[in-house]
Amino acid sequence: MASVITAVDLVKTYGQVRALDGLSLSVERGSVFGLLGPNGAGKTTLIRVLATLLRAEAGTATVAGIDVARDPGGVRRRIGLAGQYAAVDGYLTGRETIEMTGRLYGLSRRDARIRATEILQRIDLTEAADRQIKTYSGGMRRRIDLAATLIGRPDVLFLDEPTTGVDPASRRELWDLITELAEGGTTVLLTTQYLEEADQLADHIAVINHGRVIGEGTPEQLKNRIGGSVLELSIPDSDRDAAVAALVSVNGGHAAYDSRRGKVILPASRGVDTLREALHHLDIAGIRPDDVALHKPALDDVFLHLTTGTPESPVAQGALA
Repeated sequence: MASVITAVDLVKTYGQVRALDGLSLSVERGSVFGLLGPNGAGKTTLIRVLATLLRAEAGTATVAGIDVARDPGGVRRRIGLAGQYAAVDGYLTGRETIEMTGRLYGLSRRDARIRATEILQRIDLTEAADRQIKTYSGGMRRRIDLAATLIGRPDVLFLDEPTTGVDPASRRELWDLITELAEGGTTVLLTTQYLEEADQLADHIAVINHGRVIGEGTPEQLKNRIGGSVLELSIPDSDRDAAVAALVSVNGGHAAYDSRRGKVILPASRGVDTLREALHHLDIAGIRPDDVALHKPALDDVFLHLTTGTPESPVAQGALA
């Protein structure tokens, strides 16, 4: 399948910080491509470069076959972009917001009205269409924000953490809409802090750290990199660092603390045998886990495995953004 987004050796710096450090990736047409990575990994910078909001200092990128540096206007006519926060005016109605966006895209007043009606039906907001947006819930605001990006019928849709701050029910509704868009041929590139979201939506995932792609594949391919099972241990806070140190020689020493789950995580390629060995090492260290679980790898485990620096670092503690 043809690539609709390509990035080759992109470099973008902010002072001494290399937000993109020779990053390369390729996104197939009609797919949902997920970007994962810790805070400051370069995900938002990458989207801004691809959406022509920033200019890379080195490397090349194309979107819908158009070079982002040579023809930014051509790129903008083919894309939609929804940032991390709903960029909507609370004093406008939902219908007015979408119609205004249509006019900015060059649609006639009549065509903007027709298109707005179609989109409002598509996102199931017809009944609330003529209410001011300041009366909307967070999930409704996100849907209106996303709807406004659709009025130009974009080939490529960039979504930067599209479900941040919305309730679980609204998140599921947005997932359904994103899936529907991809099935209709729209290519979606999204960043997310919810690993379950990436697992649910993405056909392909790239894990980014320090401005580079450090892991890539389908969700299943990434999980298979862990191999076997994953061991989760609930350890008293006072023993956490000692437990990670005690497990350094078990299964290659990949134990790390994940603050989001409050657990010490250890890849267990040998299943129960890894469990026995881990408990033996903890027993020697005088550490008694509060709880132990052995399960198949999830994307959380992949993320932690790929991005862990030291157990004390923010990356190792599971920071996502």
